[in-house]
Amino acid sequence: MWFFSILFWVVIIAGVVFIVKWMMGRDKEISPFNESPLEILKKRYAKGEIDQKTFEQMKKDIKGES
Repeated sequence: MWFFSILFWVVIIAGVVFIVKWMMGRDKEISPFNESPLEILKKRYAKGEIDQKTFEQMKKDIKGES
């Protein structure tokens, strides 16, 4: 009987650890702070938020080109 009690608590603790790790990993994937400015610019261009001329100018600005 005591074996099932210990097994129950081991499963509960393992479940909590799994959920916490999963939530922490998910936040990192969603976070926009992991993207470089160039990646963000490419996404904006792909979505149609900016035109090609603006994209090229901003890309030069990001890379530090004159």
